Amino acid sequence: MKNITDSFLCLGYWPSAGSFGFNTDILATNLINLSVVLGVLVFFGKGVLSDLLDNRKQRILKTIRNSEELREKAIEQLEKAQTRLRKVETEADRFRVNGYSEIEREKLNLINSIYTTLEQLENYKNETINFEQQRAINQVRQRVFQQALQGALGTLNSCLNNELHLRTISANIGMFGEMKDIK
Repeated sequence: MKNITDSFLCLGYWPSAGSFGFNTDILATNLINLSVVLGVLVFFGKGVLSDLLDNRKQRILKTIRNSEELREKAIEQLEKAQTRLRKVETEADRFRVNGYSEIEREKLNLINSIYTTLEQLENYKNETINFEQQRAINQVRQRVFQQALQGALGTLNSCLNNELHLRTISANIGMFGEMKDIK
C-alpha cells in the first residue's frame, strides 16, 4: 500500500505529478473549497450583488428624496400655520381690545340710560305727588264748600219764613228780567 500522504495534496507538501485522489484532510480541503466557492460567487454573483445593491441604493435615495419633500411640505405647512396663528392672535387681540372698549361703552351707555330712567321716574313720581296733592286740596275745597253751603242753607232755612222766601224769589226774578233787558 502506498503511503496516504504520497497520493494526496497537502499543505506544504506537493505530491508527484500524475497522481490524483481524495484528500481526507478536512482543514486543507475546506480552505480550497471555500476559496473556489468564493471565487465563483464573486465572479458570477458580482453582477447580481451589484444589481441588488444598486436597487437598494436607489430605494434608499428615493426614500430620502421623498422624506426631504415631505419635510419641505411639513415646513411649508408649519410656516403657513404659524402665519395663520399670528393672524388669529392679532385678530384675537384686536377683538379683545375692541370687545373691552365695546363693553366699557355699553356699560357707560347702560349706566347713563339707567340714570335717565331714574330721573324720569323721579319726575313722574313728583308729578304724581303734585297731582295727588292738588286732587286732595280740591276734594277738601269741595267738602268745605259743600259744608259751608249746607251751613248757609241751614241758616237761611232756619231764618227764612215763607213770606221772606217769596220776596227773595221775586227780587231775584226781577234782577233776572233787568239783565235780560240790558242784553
